[in-house]
Amino acid sequence: MQYERQDGVPAFSCTEYAPKTKDYVVLIPIINEGERIHRELQRAKDSFVSSYADIVICDGGSTDGCTDEEILKKLQVNTLLVKQDVGKQGAQLRMGMWWALQRGYKGIITIDGNDKDSIEDVPNFIDKLKEGYDFIQGSRFVKGGKAINTPLVRHLSVVLLHAPVISLTAGQRFTDTTNAYRAYSAKYLTDERVKPFRDVFMTYELLAYLSVRATQIGLKACEIPVTRAYPKTGKTPTKISFFKGNSELLKILFRNARGKYNP
Repeated sequence: MQYERQDGVPAFSCTEYAPKTKDYVVLIPIINEGERIHRELQRAKDSFVSSYADIVICDGGSTDGCTDEEILKKLQVNTLLVKQDVGKQGAQLRMGMWWALQRGYKGIITIDGNDKDSIEDVPNFIDKLKEGYDFIQGSRFVKGGKAINTPLVRHLSVVLLHAPVISLTAGQRFTDTTNAYRAYSAKYLTDERVKPFRDVFMTYELLAYLSVRATQIGLKACEIPVTRAYPKTGKTPTKISFFKGNSELLKILFRNARGKYNP
């Protein structure tokens, strides 16, 4: 099925391999993740994640074969969404969130598709959503969390800069604020004071904004422990370039602190 571009939502195609079966959905934004996304989905299958939530791939236009239909169906993917418009991660997430809300999910879990995060912990996010939390941040730095082979520069930038600024902006302490492994209630995403479906959220703006907006408007937020493991050797799996990417992240961080993304 083809969805035309509309205000705040990019044009995209939707291929459903199965109907909606759960109240919660896991959205995985990817682009050319190769075997990494297949390994992650296999871990999800091995830990029965699909018995708790539907798994949906939010593809940015992969060309490396990682979205092969037969592989995805075998790995229990419920639906493949493919963005056919401008924008990066923020646009992929807006696509997935809009579609998920239209489909009637009560809560949305997001996780990167590069096999760094403990997808086995999805049920713990769902438990918190059921307890009434509207924003749940996964953290490798709280008790029970694990940070494995985190590059030193990445660790220091989160602990000394990103997390303190986000915490001050949110009015609540968060420890792992660059981590895209988190959950949102439908109540949060549909609140008129939030309005996530805006074209200003093209790259990493949406993650920063949604990290702080829940507590700013009086909704419940918390952190739960997760594991984030980087490979011991080889290239770090990330879409953020060291200089340009991190410079853009800093600009977004401080725009967010000044309330530039508020409706």
